[in-house]
Amino acid sequence: MKHKHEALAGFPVVTTIPVVWGDQDAFGHVNNLVYLRWAETVRVEYLALAGVWVPLPPQGVGPILASLHCDYKRPLNFPDTVHVGARVTRIGNSSFRMEHRVVSHKHDELAAAVDSTIVMLDYSIGRASPVSTEIRARIAEIEGRDVADFAAEMHAKR
Repeated sequence: MKHKHEALAGFPVVTTIPVVWGDQDAFGHVNNLVYLRWAETVRVEYLALAGVWVPLPPQGVGPILASLHCDYKRPLNFPDTVHVGARVTRIGNSSFRMEHRVVSHKHDELAAAVDSTIVMLDYSIGRASPVSTEIRARIAEIEGRDVADFAAEMHAKR
């Protein structure tokens, strides 16, 4: 497999994770929750790179997972390695949408597509907070796009 699989084109943050024996369940394939853990790993890496991740326990404004959806494309088994990508596809007022793709090195193909919504939460009051101009700029920089692109997409999807 090439260093970056075509299924990960356009994903600015990609991490490589080994499939370990304990990832498998009684059916002999990687348990479905493990795919979500892999998406979480690259999501946190992205959020840290964007300066959104906050020290734990969270105080002030920080990210919280609001929704998660996974389409499983193929079962995986030990031994293997997965390449997991993350990108932001939409920024709203107080949330943004992320896509994650899991690619099997052994099979050289997409194993799962995960979509998540992240809300910026003010942990001190337990309410959503706007995505700041600084965070928008950092995400745009990571994505190699203009901040206005995300605003245009947001208005086009209404």
